[in-house]
Amino acid sequence: MKSVVVNGLTKDFSGVTVLKNIDLDIQAGEFFALLGPSGCGKTTTMRCIAGFEEPTNGVIKIGDEVVNELSPNERNCGMVFQSYALFPHMNVFDNVAYSLNIQDLKKSNMFKKLGVYTRMLNSKLVKYSDDIKKRTMDALDYVELTEHADKMVNELSGGQQQRVALARALVMEPKVLLMDEPLSNLDQKLRHSMRNTIRRIQQDLKITTIFVTHDQEEAMSMADRVAVMKDGEILQVGTPTDLYSNPKSPFIADFVGTSNILPGVIKKREGSIAYVEVGDQVIKSESTIESNEVKIIIRPENIILLDEASQTYDNYFEGKIDLATYLGSTVRYEIIVDQHRLIADTVYESGDSILRNGTTVKLGISPERVLLI
Repeated sequence: MKSVVVNGLTKDFSGVTVLKNIDLDIQAGEFFALLGPSGCGKTTTMRCIAGFEEPTNGVIKIGDEVVNELSPNERNCGMVFQSYALFPHMNVFDNVAYSLNIQDLKKSNMFKKLGVYTRMLNSKLVKYSDDIKKRTMDALDYVELTEHADKMVNELSGGQQQRVALARALVMEPKVLLMDEPLSNLDQKLRHSMRNTIRRIQQDLKITTIFVTHDQEEAMSMADRVAVMKDGEILQVGTPTDLYSNPKSPFIADFVGTSNILPGVIKKREGSIAYVEVGDQVIKSESTIESNEVKIIIRPENIILLDEASQTYDNYFEGKIDLATYLGSTVRYEIIVDQHRLIADTVYESGDSILRNGTTVKLGISPERVLLI
């Protein structure tokens, strides 16, 4: 079942088109990421879905309902902002319960509205209903902050504040959870922890989630599917493994992970093998493509540093190490082969020696690991 459908979405700002005919089909319960560099239009796409921006053209549906004419509060979307947008004068509980107070205002008569307003100004004067208490504490329990309910938000760490913002979005039981670069203000360790928290909650609640990020590692590690955007357009939609293994353009190959990208010309084909000329070298590939002028895509982990006992590879080269970078579990080598610089990743095991700059190395690449675009 489709949860969010976007057809032909365009958006102009002062005569400049920033979204160009965006189409999305997001399934119910799916974790969907919009990935791309700054300025590509991913946040504008999300803001149009949320109702904070009015599309120039196009149709947006949430469930079976067209929501173009609905205000943000009528779309039943939960929003988690990059800046958290918490109220510093309220404690954690009051921040999370705030949306429920607003909901109460809509349903209350004039006399009850006065009580809700008073509670929003000072929750000690007017008590919360049992229903609001339960829903708020349930949301805090999901994000593991029940013990911090009475703390002021400025007493919390960045990761805890982000979880308060997440709880405030979840407490409304939204149809769709929208998250705009929610982890960008956290350090690396907290980002990893929050990734796991968000993914666990999303899978537990089975809530449709749209996640905006410029960090390909976040998108690849969290999302069921990813849409890669550039210059207001969607270039490719697929699972993380699809995007990594079968990018449709050099931009995607370079943006989603690290790639060696080389220009080449196919000189001949023999069965399933294409012989591609790259400078003075010929690289064999099992990738099928009609064009003769191609881009060769080779992932760093698919370049094997050979020793004398290794078997012969169909693609065999010699080069010199120009730079070695120790990355903990791997060592990344930048290797000069003729006029080209290749990046190769090798698994590092305790006690292994790291090859020095200037060392001559032999490289092997399997034809099935050479992608042509």
